[in-house]
Amino acid sequence: MKVEQLMTRNIEACKAHETLNRAAQIMWERDCGFIPVIASNGDGALIGVITDRDIAMATYIQGKPPLAIPLSRVMSRKPICCHVEDDIAQAEALMRTNQVRRLPVVDLSRSTTSLAKSGARREPAERGRSAAKGSRRPSPLSASLVSSARAARQ
Repeated sequence: MKVEQLMTRNIEACKAHETLNRAAQIMWERDCGFIPVIASNGDGALIGVITDRDIAMATYIQGKPPLAIPLSRVMSRKPICCHVEDDIAQAEALMRTNQVRRLPVVDLSRSTTSLAKSGARREPAERGRSAAKGSRRPSPLSASLVSSARAARQ
């Protein structure tokens, strides 16, 4: 099975010149904790990622509000990513090897198309049992993919 087959399309990305405040706003509105950062030139090329933890740590350490800190100063550069045509096993191996729970999914031009997230491939009944117990943790490396469509925000 290919990564593309498990993608949920519709992510939003930030541009490097935007602030942590914009990333936090997207995370709040989309109920997520990980945002791809794309080039500001409009080509949609993935240049980094930002997490909710990155935002919290940067504002605390720098003692500045999120509006005063550009993403380019905080984002993780050279993110580990997979391609839409990769096999799910390849994406899982990348997550396991690099100890990450999320992978941006890119196309051949390195434009972000979606987000791969660990735990999404569990069976629906298993997800329901976890939710009933109040657990938000994915099962140990049933790592897989939830994704979203082209992230180029206009």
